[in-house]
Parts: sequence; C-alpha cells; structure tokens
Amino acid sequence: MSKNWKIGVVGAGNMGSGIAQKMAQEGLEVVLVDVSSEQAARGLATINRFLREGTERGILSARQAEATLGRIVATDRFEALKEADLVVEAVFENLDVKGEVFRRLDRICDEKTILATNTSSLYVRDIANYTRRPDRVVGMHYFYHPAKNRLVEIVPHAATSAETVERAKLIGKLHNKTCIVVKDSPGFAVNRYFVPFLNESVRLLEDGVANIPTIEAAAKQAFEIGMGPFELMNVTGIPIAVHSSAYLAKEISEFYAPARRLIEQSEKKEDWDLSGEVDESRLDRIGRHLCAAVFGAAGAQVDEGVAGIEDTDRGAKIGLRWKWGPFELMNKVGVEQAYDMVKELNARRPGFHLPEIMKKQALQGTPFAFRYVDLEVKNRIAYITINRPEAMNALNPAVVDQLEAAFDQAEKDPGVRGIAIRGAGKAFVAGADIKFFIDCIQRDEIDQNVAFTRRGHRLFRRFETSDKMTVAVLDGLSLGGGSELALACQAIVATEQGSLAFPESGLGIYPGLGGMLRTNLHLGKELAKYYTFTGSKLSAQDAHSLGIVTELVEMEEVEAAIERLVQAGNRDKYQAREIPAAYREYQAAFSDENVKRLFHGETAQGVRGELAERLGKILSFKGLIALETMNDLIDRQSNLSIEEGMELELDGLTKIFATEDAVAGLTAALSGERPAFKFKIGRSVAYHEQA
Repeated sequence: MSKNWKIGVVGAGNMGSGIAQKMAQEGLEVVLVDVSSEQAARGLATINRFLREGTERGILSARQAEATLGRIVATDRFEALKEADLVVEAVFENLDVKGEVFRRLDRICDEKTILATNTSSLYVRDIANYTRRPDRVVGMHYFYHPAKNRLVEIVPHAATSAETVERAKLIGKLHNKTCIVVKDSPGFAVNRYFVPFLNESVRLLEDGVANIPTIEAAAKQAFEIGMGPFELMNVTGIPIAVHSSAYLAKEISEFYAPARRLIEQSEKKEDWDLSGEVDESRLDRIGRHLCAAVFGAAGAQVDEGVAGIEDTDRGAKIGLRWKWGPFELMNKVGVEQAYDMVKELNARRPGFHLPEIMKKQALQGTPFAFRYVDLEVKNRIAYITINRPEAMNALNPAVVDQLEAAFDQAEKDPGVRGIAIRGAGKAFVAGADIKFFIDCIQRDEIDQNVAFTRRGHRLFRRFETSDKMTVAVLDGLSLGGGSELALACQAIVATEQGSLAFPESGLGIYPGLGGMLRTNLHLGKELAKYYTFTGSKLSAQDAHSLGIVTELVEMEEVEAAIERLVQAGNRDKYQAREIPAAYREYQAAFSDENVKRLFHGETAQGVRGELAERLGKILSFKGLIALETMNDLIDRQSNLSIEEGMELELDGLTKIFATEDAVAGLTAALSGERPAFKFKIGRSVAYHEQA
C-alpha cells in the first residue's frame, strides 16, 4: 500500500470514525478531527472498540488492529489537515454546519487538497459554494457501516474537475471501496429509491393495509432481503428516514413527503415494534406496492441521468446488500408487469413517476440488457474494465461477449497502441460464474460449458498474440478464470493487493482456460502442479519474483507502468528464468515420485516434515478425480504447443463436468460449504480406477 497519501476526516461520530478506520485498515495515514479533543478521543475509542471486536471474531489479527490505530491521529486541530491530499467531511447533515466546515478547510488546506463531503442528501454544489476551490470539491457518500460497506457514491457537481473525480476514485480504490459516479441530485442514486422503500412501508401501515410484521415479511419476500424496512429504520435511525424523505419531497415532489406515522415515531424517539402475527394473504399486494415505489423512483433517476441502470443496480446490491437491483427485479417480474405496477401507483399517488425508460422497455417487451464491460482510451492506451464488482467480475457468456466486443474495438482502433484489462472494485476477476456451470449441468447441457470455455480460450489466445500489447492490471483478488485471463496477457502490472490462485481442484474440476498450461510454461510442471493442485495463493510479490508479474508498482503508478511497457514493446514472457531457491522445496514436493505418494495419502519425501504434512492435509480436501486429471494434463502439456495444450484441456471438459464430484464441488461453492467428494486422497488410485 502506498504511504504517499495523507487523508483527513472531519467528524469523529459513527460515520467519520468508520471512514477513518477503513482507510487506516487499508494502510492510509489518517488525521481524524473534531471540534474538541474529547470528541476526537471518543471517535478513536469507537474505532478501538470495533477493531477489538474484529480481533475477537478472527477478522483481524491483534497486530493488524494495532497497526490500524497507529495510522490514525485524533485531534481538535484543523491545522493538522493543512497538507492533506483529501479531507472527507462527515458532520451533521445541515448545510450551514457543513458549509462552515468547508469554509474553514478552504482557508487552512493547501491548494492541492481535495475537499469531499459525505452528505447523503444535500447538493454538493451548495457546499462547494462555501469555498474558493469548487473544482476540488466532490461528494464521497459512504454507506453505514463505512468500515464494512464497500460502496461509495462519488458525486461531482458541475464545477468539479475531471482530475478531482479521478483522484477521488483512486483514493476510494486505495481503501478497497467500490465507487460509482453519480449526478449531483437529491438522494443521489441509492437513497432516491431506498428512502421511498422505507417511507411507503410506513404509509402502508398508516393506511391500515397491514401490520408491521406483515409488511416486513412482504418486503423480505419481494426483494429477497434479510432485513425489512422497519428493522432497517431501527438500525439506521428513524430521524434519518424523516429528514431524507422531507428533503426529497422539497426537491422533487410530494410523493416523497414523510408519512405522518413516520414523523410521529421519530418524535416519540422509540424504535418500531416488530412483534406480531404475519397475515400471509396480504404479502403479494404489499410486495407489489413496494416494488412499484422502488421501480418508479429508480426509473426516474435513470431518465434524469443521475445514474445508469447498471450503477443503479450496483448501488442496491453493494450498498444495501439486496440480492437484486431494481432493474434486475423488473426483469425478474417481467418488464410489462413492472410497468403496470408503476402505472397503478402513479394513478393513486400525486407526484409519483411514470419513467420513460420503463415505458419504452415495456413496449419492446424485452428484458433490460446490462453492460458489464467498459472501454475508454487514454494516452493511446485502451482500458477495458470488467465492471461487475457486485459479482467479483466473474466471467459468464454475457461478460465474455462484451469483453470480446471491447477487445475487437480496441484492436481495430489505429489510435490505440496498447490494451489494458482491469477489474472494477476489489477483485480483478474471481473466475468463471459458477452458477452458469451448474445450470448447464442441471439442464444436461454440458456442451454449453465446453462451448463457453472454448470461446474463452480463443479470446485469451488473441490477448496473447495481438500485435497490440495487452496488459493485465492485477490490483486485486484473482481466481480461476481470472488468473487464466491475466496469464494470457502479454504482460502483468500488479500492485501489492494483487494475487493469483486456482481453486478448481476444490470444486471437483480443473483450470480449463490455460492456467495449468501457462503456469507450466512459466515455472515448469512441478510448480504448476503445486499451485493448481493446492489452490495456494500466489501473491503479486511472489509472482513478480517468479517472473510472472512484469512490474510491481503502487496503485497510483499503474497507468504510468502500462505506458512504459507499451512503449518498450513486446517481449517473450515465457523466457527462461532461474527459479528462486525459496521455491525449490515445492518443486521437490511435486516431483513425479512424490505426486504418486501424495495421491495414495502418503507424505512427500525430501522436504521438511511440516511442509509434507501441510500439503497432505490440503490435498485431502480436494477431489481425487480432478487431481489425477490435472496431473495427466500437466504432464502431457509439457511437450505440446499452446494450441495443442488448449485442445487437450478442452477434450477433457465434458468428462470432468459429468462427474458427481463436479456437481458436489460447484454446488458446495455456491452455498459456502465443504464438498463431499466421492474419491479423495488416501483411497488407492487402483480402487478409484476400478470404481
């Protein structure tokens, strides 16, 4: 992590302390400021409590918690923010209060300092008016709890510079946030439809449609969520729902006005009572009403250019942790039916929306299509971004279609010298979409899995052989097909957050997109077996020492590194290299003789006892059919060309996907359970072959 950034946070309450905690956890130096030393100290104590809870639950080590606290300075001195690169304001949601903070920061901070507001509802432009640097003022709206919730809405106003937006996105990336850029408008993207979800739930109660438990149950059923609207208000604060509704009503329409019962509950300063019986007969009606409210508000904001359908959905899935985004839900219920629901509510409620985008889609009668791959050209480099962070950028046919189309466009552009492929959010690409594989198996369409993999092979080989240099940007987690995509590129630029891994043997299958083949070409068959059999993580640092990663840089230096590589031109990424001595024991552990021993449940010879025991334990959880198949493939691929090795992998896919182990492994991965394989290490190979 870069230590070159200095970040300030103003406001040491729940939001401010959470923002500071997350930044410090990810390696950034943070100054936490409040109006008094006592309040600043309280914020630090809050952080310490959360970190202690994290260590007790095994999420953080004691050393990590201590290091996090060591990166935070809590003070009442605003002057300590003078040299900050970014200051995030997280004080009371009042324009005058926030404005005075920005006026003060504007006087104190260096010219370079970006001033960001964590406002959830106020116009960023109005806050920027308190400064003499409106071009360096931006919204960074975090979601509760900011130390855990990955979403940040980046909100530029009309005068915010493009450089400020890019800096805000970079700093978001530096502390592991998924950023969506949205228009400066009431409620931004997420609260625009989330607040009506809460408020309309109270209206249903107020109108006597149902009691609270029934509305809770209906909302959970309709949106497939774990917490209903009333429980959510109890957690996040009922006054916040009142304030947000009132603000949206003032800025947009009377539809958003807070329900009378909502105001009364806030004035009583009591939580909602969630007890009572559920009336099953009313669930569908309530679900239909709440969906209509969300659909109409979400559709209106897309009409207004606040956010696209993809970021609207992304906000729900990442920020609210909903299973489906509004537009995915519209597809799920049917676009015509969804539009009918909105028309019904529009007829009953003044100020409610009838979105043009929904009308158009209903007339077409086709589901909304989502864009998962973005393309932009900067300094003659085409940046292809797989933008599906809510699914860790997993590859499925739609993603591969769009990836191929973007690559075609970049290759054909005479102004493009190089092509960089990267992932949005905290992952590069977390493999192929497991659900797609399972669905094909269950429909007895394994040939679709094979066709999908064949197409991926062809595309990845194009990355490897293109006349324009291809560079994978490995700045996050990469698994399976994602690691195979990175290996197929002509170069890899990585940050310390990057890693490669092949978990397929634990899923009852094998890496089918060239992972074994290309790792073999890089490192030899013994290390190829070590990494693919065990699924052990190959950190960016280790991959660099092994010659797989071309350049290891800080996150803010990635684009400069890509430009250097493209300028230097193509190189033989598989050129002979000396494997560092630290890996020789792993090579020995996976010699032909030791592989036989390991498959029979015996310990590897010629290596430390501790390592031999650990390897045996790791392999005991893998599928033996997958391991034996991988061993055979790697041995045979050692003497084949890349094209021949690809065909060999493809030839075995139908057989491996047809095994009980593949079904068990893939299904268990979706549920987060450990698979029960039919054949595992310790049963003799002969027994397996006979069976």
